[in-house]
Amino acid sequence: MADVLTPEQRRKNMKSIKAKDTKIEVLLRKMLWENGYRYRKNVSGLPGKPDVILTKYKIAIFCDGEFFHGKDWEKLRIKLKSSNNGEFWLKKIAGNRARDEEVNKQLSFLGWTVIRFWGKDIKKHPEECLKVIEEAIFEIKMQNAETESFTEWCED
Repeated sequence: MADVLTPEQRRKNMKSIKAKDTKIEVLLRKMLWENGYRYRKNVSGLPGKPDVILTKYKIAIFCDGEFFHGKDWEKLRIKLKSSNNGEFWLKKIAGNRARDEEVNKQLSFLGWTVIRFWGKDIKKHPEECLKVIEEAIFEIKMQNAETESFTEWCED
């Protein structure tokens, strides 16, 4: 499949893709703020530089674009194989997916809960994304309460 844009149009398009403060990140952050959750954004001290972190609960949130992070990878791979510059994109997206998996492992090892959302899920169902985050917070609170109860029981 040939590119429908000229090289100059494609270059301009690709240059406009942002690494932080994307529409989906801003939408998710606004919802968190409106619901009383305070966060930090793009923390460079953590593996993968999460888009949003809730330090109080050790939750790292990533807002992933469908193309660059390979949503429906098997279908996308087939399309890319026959596309213009397909080998480049196959290698690039496969690398992104492998890096995402490694970042998830590193953060988990450090005690962080990792949540990844697809951009379209944030746009179409932001309340569901908030619900996922709130469920993770609830689980963390329950684990902390159990640990505290056990610690108090051991001290008695």
